[in-house]
Formats: sequence, C-alpha cells, structure tokens
Amino acid sequence: MTTPLSVLVRGGGVAGLCCAVTLAERGVAVTLAEAGPAIGSGASWKAGGMLAPWCEAENAPPGLTEMALPSLDWWRRQVPDTRAAGTLVLALGRDAGELNRMARRTTGHQTLDGAGIAALEPELDGRFGRGLFFPGEAHLDPRRALPALAERLGALGGRVILRQPDLPPGRFDRVVDARGIAAQAVLPALRGVRGEMLLMRAHGVALHRPIRLLHPRYPVYLVPRDDGVFMLGATMIESEERGPPRLRSMMELMSAAFALHPALAEAEILEIAADLRPSFGDNMPRLDTAGDIVHVNGMFRHGYLLAPALAVRLADALLGPRPA
Repeated sequence: MTTPLSVLVRGGGVAGLCCAVTLAERGVAVTLAEAGPAIGSGASWKAGGMLAPWCEAENAPPGLTEMALPSLDWWRRQVPDTRAAGTLVLALGRDAGELNRMARRTTGHQTLDGAGIAALEPELDGRFGRGLFFPGEAHLDPRRALPALAERLGALGGRVILRQPDLPPGRFDRVVDARGIAAQAVLPALRGVRGEMLLMRAHGVALHRPIRLLHPRYPVYLVPRDDGVFMLGATMIESEERGPPRLRSMMELMSAAFALHPALAEAEILEIAADLRPSFGDNMPRLDTAGDIVHVNGMFRHGYLLAPALAVRLADALLGPRPA
C-alpha cells in the first residue's frame, strides 16, 4: 500500500485553506498550521468575498480573468451559499466618465438604464440613470467560507492546528508556505498593501448583490451579507503600516455609502478594521519553490478570486496534472 504524500500547509487564510482542501481531495495527508487563535485570523477574514473576474480586469494585469474563471465553480462546490447574483457598477453624475472608462476596459457586462438598475435593485430606483451589470459574477461571506473550508478539510482527513507558528518541516514530505505578509522575511519581493474596511447593519435596506460605486480617487464597494449586514470597503494604500483604520479613510468610505443610498446613514457600525494584503510588484500571485518548500503568495486584492487557481497549480506541481 502506497503511503500518501504528507504536506504541511502554513497559514489558515484563504490561500492556505484552498491549497489544503485541494491537496486533500487528491489524496494528500494534509496538516494545516495557523499561527493565530482561529482560522482566518489575518487579512482573509476582513475581505469582501467578491468573485468578480470581469470587474477586476479593469486595473489588473492581462490574464487575470482567464486565470480566475474556474474559481467561480470551485467556490460553488465548496461553499453552497456562494451567491451568483452578479455585480452592479454605478457612478454619480459627476463621475460618469469613470463608468465609460470601466466599460471600455472590461468585458462580460451589460449596460443598464435607470429602469434596468431599478429592476435589479428596487431601492435604487430613481437614483442612477446608467450602470454596468456583470451577470456572471458572484460573492460569498468569508466568515462562512473559511470555516466551511476547514470543515471540508477535516472531512477529508486533514488536520488543523491553531496557535502554531511553526512545525518541524522534517516531519513532512513537503511544506506549503501560504502565510501572506507574514512570509515577507523569506520573500523579500513581497510588499504589503494596506486596506481598510467597515461592517455595518442597515435595518430595512435590501440590496441583493455587490455594488461598486466608481470615483476617481476612492472607488468603493458594498457587499450584502445576511441579517441586514453589509461590508463596505476598501481602501488600497501603498503602505505597510499596521494599526487601526484612519479617520480619513472611514470618512471617505462612509460618504460613498451615503451617496449610494441615504438610508445607510442610519446604519449601525459593527466593526472597522485594517490589514495588509500581500503583493508582488506586478500584483499577481506566484508559486515559488525552494527545496521542499513551495511558497504560495502575492494574492493582492484577489485572494478569493485566485486562490483556487493557485491551489490547482500547486497540486499539479506536486502530484502531476490530473487526467483529462
């Protein structure tokens, strides 16, 4: 009887969990070690959870959409409450040029007039005269998705160990380092991009899909979750400074939310947070191999969108491509 390959995955964020589940599904004996007290202790917990391969192509390097498309089906298989409601992109009248610019730089969208916007989101009736709708996109709640992946890993025979920054690598055939910005000491090309977000509960506001409000300085997105909760994000600041969110960022995010729907002014603020997204110079992720260690890192703002694709590449690199 062949002994299965044993792999240690370091990092319990979206990259580490996607790698761990994908390897376990292919018969690998997986141990996932998370340095924090819980799964998703880092930036993955604070993400919007948008699966938007066409929207993100506006400012992304070439190839991102094609790389990301398989992730939509991957998430639907792993997290059944992944919502395939599309993405609605809007702009205030003074920023109409931003909408035109996005339409030129992206594909996979439909142009809507005011009636079309109201048909999708009745509460926005009369507020916007034109928008873009990306019907093929989806979203999920990271705070459900990450525990669901950990549960899936356990069902496949994998182990999750918390509060464990390191394990002796000699106990495993391979080590996958998916620690995000925590791996910067061994990946000097990695940089942190600061992002800030806000969670709020707005009673009586019913929006059904992620909505992006374009602005030349601080485009924002609003992502609906259950029980009237919305995630509002997120800034992108070329800074590796840690610490709580700044007043200016929160004012800009909240002003944009109010411009989208005035009733959001009465929302309850549940949480504000900031963290660093791990990024390389081209803002695209990489698999880097050093001996028995494979580094999976550099997801930038595309963690949920690209982590499944990187996990499949990792599995193919370690085990060989799956038969067609």
